[in-house]
Amino acid sequence: MALALKKPLVFFDLETTGVDVAKDRIVEISILKLHPDGKKEVKTRRVNPEMPIPKGSSEIHGIYDEDVKDEPTFKSMAKSLAVFIGNSDLAGFNSNKFDVPLLAEEFLRVGVDFEIDSRNLVDVQNIFHKLEQRTLVAAYKFYCGKDLTNAHSAEADNIATYEVLEAQIERYDELENNVNFLSEFSKRTNNVDLMGRIVFNEDNVEVFNFGKHKGTPVSQVLERDPSYYKWMMNGGFPLYTKKVLTAIKLRSFNQ
Repeated sequence: MALALKKPLVFFDLETTGVDVAKDRIVEISILKLHPDGKKEVKTRRVNPEMPIPKGSSEIHGIYDEDVKDEPTFKSMAKSLAVFIGNSDLAGFNSNKFDVPLLAEEFLRVGVDFEIDSRNLVDVQNIFHKLEQRTLVAAYKFYCGKDLTNAHSAEADNIATYEVLEAQIERYDELENNVNFLSEFSKRTNNVDLMGRIVFNEDNVEVFNFGKHKGTPVSQVLERDPSYYKWMMNGGFPLYTKKVLTAIKLRSFNQ
């Protein structure tokens, strides 16, 4: 079943130096841009992360320092990449928890403000885990009847994710062929930032989701404990989390 789209949907997958969103870097990115008229564009590019790739990471995705030493940096491709993605909604496998936050972090790090709030985010893994509880390799076999022989290649994983989503929509009556619906269905928490350090509570108020102030409205904490803002801004939190925190602080200040 072809996806029903009102605007482009970008499936993407990242291979990285590690799993720390605030510190690690992209070494390969694959994008499948699906247009409402059915047109598909695939772009895959390796990236010089400007840091050594740990051996453990290289053993997983097969990309070593030697493979990327002559590749462009993310900074050199960031603007053209943002233009190519445009206003597309985003989709991936475990993308809400990892790929989207890390991509946003890379853009912010080089001064390109890649807007997230206006996009639908479809996480195919979350849909899969809610309905079947498996991995991408198992999902590909289960839904598509195929073996994912080149797992941990960004392009192979990315195309498999796209095929799995189409098969999920075909299989489950409760899934609507609508990106807005799929975005809502694939959420696990109602995040304000991408990593879920700040979430909306049942009253749609931004609250901290960790530490000593967990469950407390952010604006209330910033008013009562101003040093907490400084602590977070100087800490190892992702840039996007700091951006959201600053926006809440400025909004409260201007009220």
